[in-house]
Amino acid sequence: MEGEIYFDQLWKTMYATDASAYREMPTAVTFPKNENDIQLLIDFAKENRTSIIPRGGGTSLAGQVVGAGIVADISKHLNKVLEINVEEKWVRVQPGVILSELNHELKKYGLLFGPETSTANRCTMGGMLGNNSCGLHSLVHGSVRDHILGVSGFLSDGSKVTFENLSPEEFKAKTNQNDLEGKIYKNIAALLKDKSIQKEIKKHFPDPSVTRRNNGYAIDQLLRMKPFSKSDKLFNFGELIAGSEGTLIFVSEMKLNLIPVPPKEKALVCVHLNTLEDAFKANLIGLKYEPSAIELMDKTILDLTKNSLGLKQNRFFLEGDPEAILIIEFWSDSKNEIVQKAAQLEHEMRQNGFGYHFPVVRGKNIAKVWDLRKAGLGVLSNMRGDARPVSVIEDTAVPVEVLPNYMADFKKMLKQFNLEAVYHAHIATGELHLRPILNLKDPSDVRLFKEIAVETAKLVKKYQGSLSGEHGDGRLRGEFIPFMLGEKVYHCLKILKKTWDPNNIFNPGKIIDTPNMNESLRYEAGLETKDLETYFDYKFSLGFARAIEKCNGSGDCRKTEMSGGTMCPSYMVTRDEIHSTRGRANVLRELITRPSETYWADEHLIMDSLDLCLSCKACKSECPSGIDMAKYKAEFLQNFYDGNPISFRSRMIAYFPSLMKLAAKAPSLSNLLMQRKVSILLAKVVGFEPKRNLPLISKQNIRHFHSKLKSENDKIVYLYNDEFLQTTDAEIGIKAILLLEKLGYKVVIPKHVESGRTFLSKGFLKQAQKRIQKNIQLLAPIISKETPLVGIEPSAILSFRDEYIDLCEEELKPQAQALAENVLQFDEFIMREFRAENIKTESFTNSQKQIKLHGHCHQKALATTKTSIEMLEIPENYSVEEIPSGCCGMAGSFGYEKEHYKVSMKIGELVLFPEVRKTDDDIEIAAPGTSCRDQIMHGTGRNAKHPVEILYDALK
Repeated sequence: MEGEIYFDQLWKTMYATDASAYREMPTAVTFPKNENDIQLLIDFAKENRTSIIPRGGGTSLAGQVVGAGIVADISKHLNKVLEINVEEKWVRVQPGVILSELNHELKKYGLLFGPETSTANRCTMGGMLGNNSCGLHSLVHGSVRDHILGVSGFLSDGSKVTFENLSPEEFKAKTNQNDLEGKIYKNIAALLKDKSIQKEIKKHFPDPSVTRRNNGYAIDQLLRMKPFSKSDKLFNFGELIAGSEGTLIFVSEMKLNLIPVPPKEKALVCVHLNTLEDAFKANLIGLKYEPSAIELMDKTILDLTKNSLGLKQNRFFLEGDPEAILIIEFWSDSKNEIVQKAAQLEHEMRQNGFGYHFPVVRGKNIAKVWDLRKAGLGVLSNMRGDARPVSVIEDTAVPVEVLPNYMADFKKMLKQFNLEAVYHAHIATGELHLRPILNLKDPSDVRLFKEIAVETAKLVKKYQGSLSGEHGDGRLRGEFIPFMLGEKVYHCLKILKKTWDPNNIFNPGKIIDTPNMNESLRYEAGLETKDLETYFDYKFSLGFARAIEKCNGSGDCRKTEMSGGTMCPSYMVTRDEIHSTRGRANVLRELITRPSETYWADEHLIMDSLDLCLSCKACKSECPSGIDMAKYKAEFLQNFYDGNPISFRSRMIAYFPSLMKLAAKAPSLSNLLMQRKVSILLAKVVGFEPKRNLPLISKQNIRHFHSKLKSENDKIVYLYNDEFLQTTDAEIGIKAILLLEKLGYKVVIPKHVESGRTFLSKGFLKQAQKRIQKNIQLLAPIISKETPLVGIEPSAILSFRDEYIDLCEEELKPQAQALAENVLQFDEFIMREFRAENIKTESFTNSQKQIKLHGHCHQKALATTKTSIEMLEIPENYSVEEIPSGCCGMAGSFGYEKEHYKVSMKIGELVLFPEVRKTDDDIEIAAPGTSCRDQIMHGTGRNAKHPVEILYDALK
């Protein structure tokens, strides 16, 4: 193979789970690079009687990509857009292409691929084909099956085939072939010409009005084609491949139908409802107005978004405490038409007693509302404890007009089991993601897991619905296919699978001959969750292990730089699961929660998986489940240090502020020693990258400067003299002092110690805790809303809001919390005072200036860059554009470390460096982070300024 192959425990552990409740250790993990690799895999599987599990983003909810065979991850290499035909509106793609990236490319031509999943920024087209995905706008765009023009790939004997539209004559010619392709055409011809089978299919498959249908293999769709029907629809096996979950063919290429982009005029009407029952009925009123989508969010999900750092801003449209929200979207070429529809909709809703608040959302805010809705799966993992909303019956779809009755029966069933559920998603098409709250660590709930599935299957059958709407059968619902479709139809499906894949090579145990749905679950029922001794406080999560278990595998961390955001920078450049937040969480969870003779912190697999974690904190806000891998990495490192030798370099970095303070006593001599030749020698000894320049000591001393300053201002503001201001960035601190003094504030530098950031970054939690507690004791008595603590370096000042609260001793927590509430970044303080009209635009120049801003990772994760932009635009003719970059790649010492240098620079090259290079020299580059400014200089040669410097220079 030209692609990679891994047999070791680390990779197998990461691929043992997906976004479902299942876990099974694969034999190996492979990354096929081309079609030859695919053929080699098939040949190997045949010879060695093993199986192949095709996998894309790994976000399947029914266990489709979990199994004991060879995982073939197509997302890393088989991800090319091969051809775009604008005139005929189609595209050819490899299966690893990501949906949002495909649509980003198609947008240039005014086209898009219609079906849009909530995982669009990381799901692959092959995965969407395998599950016959539908998504948000299925009301108008249908499912993947509706847009398949052709599929190419390899059958189980290694032969390559292409499935596309066939005339009856071409179909007949295929049945005369003496190869495996000919056999599968003969099989389907014999099957669908049988009148008794036709009758069974029509009797047992879901009502034709149910567009979200994915039970079994889609032979009902084939029955509607020529030569089995009088319709004009030509036969195409591509529609059978859609929803087949990788069990029939290894797809290498897809030809997809494209549609024009939606009209520019869009709006959401967010109907606030008092009861869930109102939502089921109000949905039918909403459908009368021909919306492009209607989605549901219930109170449980809405409440869970309150605690998400990344989602709080998306709750702007909410009013009161609704039991449910219907998000109704309208598209039109006419803005007036949408206004009229929204008004008529509200009028009819109110007439029928549905809804109390009907905000209309437009423009950029539409994306925020949809992001809130799409985060539903992830935020459900934020529930405390072991009982969580589980994927078991979350994929049912029924005719939309009977949905209110179906839901009434469903609630009765839940009541019999004494259970609650979460309700969300695609209400417009009769599919709601219904998730009962169960503890799958409890043997009794594991039994209940199946009992609920059985009863729900009966209920869906009663209403002629589909048990699998868009998430598929997998190993979760496969055993119910005989009941849902009838034994005769199921027997036909088994023959079909046997014909296509006689040796059971492709993804066995899915759809056909599925194991018991209670087998191979992620957690061992009855096994007590370990309560580990930790340094950070994990009370909210009920322990460290449960904090890690919040990762449900939804794969938000697998997005690329094209999707925006910061999580996860090392995954963006490597595209390896090991360097995703999910991959790291899987390894941590596996080695902590399952019995082992080895102490968990001595596991080298954990060290390997955490190696490229930059501790950027992006996962804390961008992961819907709130996974904080930077915190978990620091926890692991301290536990590792407790029983193992600590490297000289790690100690040196942790104590770097102290070393730099010593160096600052003789700055000229120290800077001489840090010149190029000496720094190269030092770098080699320590293990730093010789190409990096070591930071130089500032010529001025901020405390010395401040002591000579006589202020006559009354309004006191405390300035945190962080470890960078004390040594390398004193000039920035001095400008901050002069700026504040000029604006009417008396700057006081209180007594404090360094923030502890360098200790936190290297996992020296014991030493960090000492400094944290000292700062709380020194600062809490004097810091208040009226006299806040203001900081310059984001990573230092924001640690007061984050790690300080979780790492200090219990008796100091009230003071730590109070302190955190009154600690501000410099830009936050300036904007607070500007809004209070204590700072005026008139204090600044009216000259013009353009600025490009790169925000610090911790600022993006724990606060916002919005205040930096607003602060820099206080001068009336200053305009700011934020660079759409994630992490700069430096991340404190990470980019200095020799083994991480290449990855560091590749991260910079994703977005930041190219954006800076193409920026004209007369446009200022701003970056509040010390590391960011160093990285920009090293990668582009441009001198980036701290926003404080730019605002100071703008003073009249």
